[in-house]
Amino acid sequence: MVEKNVLHRLGLKDQLINGIDQALNKVRINGGMEDAMKASAGGYARAENLRHAIEMLVAAKGEGRVLAGGQSLVAAMNMRLSAGDLLVDISRLSELSGVSQEGDTVRIGALTRHAQVGADPIVQARVPLLAAAVGHIAHAAIRNRGTIGGALAHADPAAEFPACALALGAEIHVEGPEGDRSIPAEDFFEDVFTTALEEDEILTALSVPAAEPGEVQLIEEVARRSGDYALAGLCLVRRAAGHRVTLFSVGPKPILATGAMAALDAGDVDGAVAALASEIDPPSDTQASAAYRRHLAGVLIRRAVARLEGDRT
Repeated sequence: MVEKNVLHRLGLKDQLINGIDQALNKVRINGGMEDAMKASAGGYARAENLRHAIEMLVAAKGEGRVLAGGQSLVAAMNMRLSAGDLLVDISRLSELSGVSQEGDTVRIGALTRHAQVGADPIVQARVPLLAAAVGHIAHAAIRNRGTIGGALAHADPAAEFPACALALGAEIHVEGPEGDRSIPAEDFFEDVFTTALEEDEILTALSVPAAEPGEVQLIEEVARRSGDYALAGLCLVRRAAGHRVTLFSVGPKPILATGAMAALDAGDVDGAVAALASEIDPPSDTQASAAYRRHLAGVLIRRAVARLEGDRT
C-alpha cells in the first residue's frame, strides 16, 4: 500500500494516488520494486511536422502519447501510470506556438508555454484571466516548461487553465487524420483527466474572445502553500452579456456554475453563493473536506464580486 498521507502532503490528488497504488501493486506482483519509479516508454519519435505527428499516432493504434512540455506526462511515466506507449515529441513544432489576434479573437498555440502566456502583451491586454492564472500555476520551473495545450489536454480538475478556458467560452482546436475541428470548452472536458480528444488527435490551439471594453476577468483560489494545487478555485468573467463563473478543484472537471451566473446577473450575491453550494459536489480528502470546499466556493465568489465592485469605483 502506498503511504497515502505522504503523497497527499506532496499535493497529489486522490485519483492520482490511487493510480500510483495500483501501479506499484502490479510491480510487486511481477516481482521486484527496483524499477517501480523509472519511466517506461515503448519508443520515442520526434515529429517533423503536425501531419507527421498525427501519422505516428495513427500507426501507434491507441498506444501513442503526445510529448510537449512533459510536466505531467513524464511524472506519470515515472510513477508507471503510463507505460509502454510510443512518445511522439511535438515540442519543436514552432507552428503550434505563439499568440495572435485576429479581429475580436485571440488565438494561442498549444505549445505556448505558461510563462509565455503570462508575459504576452496581447494576453495581458485582451485575455487578462489567463495572464493572472499563470501566477497561480506551480513554480517557475514548471511554468517555463509546461504548455497551455498540455494543461488543457491533461484536464486535471484542479488546474487553472481548463477552468479559465471554460469561463472565457474558449474554442479548443484539434487536428487528426480526418482533418481539423473545433470543440467548445463546454464540451471538451468530460471527466477526471478525460477530454473529447480522440486517440489520434492533437490539440493545436485555443481561441478566446478578446475582452470587450469594460469587461473584467478575475481568478481566485485558496491553496495551502504557494504552488500547491488549489483546495478550491473560481474564475469570474463579467461582460455586457452577463457573468460567467467556473470552479476548479471541486469536482471531476471544471464546472460552469450557471445558477450562480444567473444570480449575479440579477445582482443577487447571496443567491449566487446559495446556487454554488447546490451546483458542486466536491470531494473529501486529507487536504480538505467536501463541506470545507463548498464553503470556500462561497468565500471565493464573494471575494471576486468585491473585486468587481472595486473596479466599478
